[in-house]
Amino acid sequence: MTVMTRWLNPDEQRTWRAFLAASRALMETLDRELQRDAGMPHAYYEILVRLSEAPERRLRMSELADLTGSSRSRLSHAVARLEAAGWVRREDCPTDRRGQLALLTEEGFATLAAAAPGHVEGVRRHLFDALSTAQVDQLRRISEALTDHLSRP
Repeated sequence: MTVMTRWLNPDEQRTWRAFLAASRALMETLDRELQRDAGMPHAYYEILVRLSEAPERRLRMSELADLTGSSRSRLSHAVARLEAAGWVRREDCPTDRRGQLALLTEEGFATLAAAAPGHVEGVRRHLFDALSTAQVDQLRRISEALTDHLSRP
């Protein structure tokens, strides 16, 4: 059985390349600014944010990996770095001897609180200020549609 490749037409190719370029440039810019201003990459910032939003500022490591779109080994390495900085602490899970929890420390919360205003301003300046209200709505709808599509089994 021969499968026919559905090649992108010129308009789709331009859209795909524009999407890749914009996504890459935005994330590289935000990462560079967080590194410069807060001394952390965007991946670490996202871990701190997820923990700050969790009940008691703690999550199972497996859940944190899922929320951040990280492999378990990559997350474990990042949490080890955050532990060394004093921003996160690991604890054994009281309901599962094999599980571990990541807990945001007070120092980690203070670090996040100090980094957040600059990061939010960067997101606003590099993303939302470049778009009209209608474009922001379109971007949200497109992003939700892609997320829904890609999260289906």
